[in-house]
Amino acid sequence: MSFYDYSVPGVDGKDVSMSEFKGKVVLVVNTATGCGFTPQYEDLENMYEKYNPSGLEIIDVPCNQFAGQTPGTDEEIRNFCTLKYDTKFVQMKKSDVNGENELPLYTFLKSEKGFEGFGKGPKALAMGVMLKAIDKDYKNNPNIKWNFTKFLVDREGQVVARFEPLEDMKKVEEAVKSLL
Repeated sequence: MSFYDYSVPGVDGKDVSMSEFKGKVVLVVNTATGCGFTPQYEDLENMYEKYNPSGLEIIDVPCNQFAGQTPGTDEEIRNFCTLKYDTKFVQMKKSDVNGENELPLYTFLKSEKGFEGFGKGPKALAMGVMLKAIDKDYKNNPNIKWNFTKFLVDREGQVVARFEPLEDMKKVEEAVKSLL
């Protein structure tokens, strides 16, 4: 199966087929409204406004699996994002990205690009310590580790990159630009 064979429930409950994004560069992000990484919404919206006319789409998948940092309803999440960050990109229904109820799209994305680490530095070390307490084998499985993990899909539907939440958003933007 390919990226285009999957669908994700939209906030209205209707499935949104990834085939709607054929020919586009797509960034799929699991998000949270109460996370230390939540300010990345601003970077994502800026990138969307800058590159959407050239073919970028961002798919926002709110997820409450990481420390309960997305507690609201889909409507509350949408209101938060539009009022605080003026987001205009596609937001889906709050969903799981790991475990027995994970979206099949996330099963696919993780099979295409597994976890490669958080990089170096104090924040990376802190994330590693926190995750080791939750999952001693976190380094060796492809699961999503935290909110704001991003998957970059090219115009042909190939998953070309995975960015962990600590990744500098300028690096994400450069990768997006290289595909447009």
